[in-house]
Amino acid sequence: MQRGAGVTAGSHFEIVGTIEQIEPIAAGESVRNRRRLGKQYGRARWRRLKGVGLVRLRDGRIRRAEIPWYEARGIGKRKFKIKRFLD
Repeated sequence: MQRGAGVTAGSHFEIVGTIEQIEPIAAGESVRNRRRLGKQYGRARWRRLKGVGLVRLRDGRIRRAEIPWYEARGIGKRKFKIKRFLD
């Protein structure tokens, strides 16, 4: 289990609690946006992961969702989004 991230500028949701059932989607050369990520955050070995967690939406509702994000050692987790709701 890993701790989620708080609200960032422009975010439409906040991750509440921990993200569970974490699994890799892509790593290294398989990450399609690695060039953009490298320019924006720094060169690293980027991974794309997904997990399940509770999110608080702007209107205050809390829902269970599948959450993908990018992650690199030394840089951290970036670009969280909600793929789909699971409830």
